Amino acid sequence: MTILDNVNLEVYSGESVAVVGVSGAGKSTLLAMLAGLDEPSTGQVWLNDTEITALDEDGRAVARAEHVGFVFQSFHLIPSLTALENVMLPLELVGRENAGGEALSVLTKVGLSQRKGHYPRQLSAGEKQRVAIARAFVTRPAVLFADEPTGNLDSKTGGLIIDLLFDLNKESGTTLVLVTHDISLAERCDRTIHIESGRIFHPAAA
Repeated sequence: MTILDNVNLEVYSGESVAVVGVSGAGKSTLLAMLAGLDEPSTGQVWLNDTEITALDEDGRAVARAEHVGFVFQSFHLIPSLTALENVMLPLELVGRENAGGEALSVLTKVGLSQRKGHYPRQLSAGEKQRVAIARAFVTRPAVLFADEPTGNLDSKTGGLIIDLLFDLNKESGTTLVLVTHDISLAERCDRTIHIESGRIFHPAAA
């Protein structure tokens, strides 16, 4: 089964790109391939001048740790770690010495310094997503991938989360690639990529 077919995409440093399309169009698969989580059967994926499709699984993991941040719809927080410990984790994985201080600084930026000792089960959905965003930005990644970052949130909380995401993105100069069904969110990005049946679709040319 072919999920993506003849996709050719280039994302520039500092750019914000939305990937839109109906469910099953291949959006999340494209994101996973760009991040090195999935491997294409043919073709190449480059990340910051590194061909990640030429790396083994360990090599791709190192590339992600050094260059990539993630925000998922389902938060993906570790239940046994506090908010602060969840944010510290990517720093500890790359051997950063002041992991606690750096994590607390970013947690403060997302307004959760007072919740640093709370576990995910003690946080609201919006707070969990703010922890996830802090964790994604704490390593100052070159690229941030977000897969339906407001999918599990009400519209008001989702709006606040998106404002936070773009504010941190602008402050950090990070490249942002996000998958969304929300057209108003897509319109805030520099560019929108439409995926239809596994192919990039250009509405203006239709």
